[in-house]
Amino acid sequence: MCSLCGVLGGRGHWTDTSSHPEAFTHVEQPTRRRERQERTRLVNTVLDHYGLSLSDWAGSSYVLKTKTGQTALVENLTELWANAEQLTKHDFDPLDEALIDSLAAKAAR
Repeated sequence: MCSLCGVLGGRGHWTDTSSHPEAFTHVEQPTRRRERQERTRLVNTVLDHYGLSLSDWAGSSYVLKTKTGQTALVENLTELWANAEQLTKHDFDPLDEALIDSLAAKAAR
């Protein structure tokens, strides 16, 4: 689907659905929008390690950015990782020790 179709109301993606709404109990009045904001915040914790950031765009897509200003419009969190690898020209490994150490340091703060 093109990015315009996504903005105009394409079908929702499974990553935008709460399979465990109790995970958002710390969020005041956990609405769909607030859950999306919390997901974006959590993803940015990981992306920061790679020099990337993610922002919500119209509640239906995301904008992925590098520190050098490159951007990609992604429809959902599943597409995010392929686009991140394409923008950075690096493979992303969720078990990378440097990433895990970085996340552990952030959690300890």
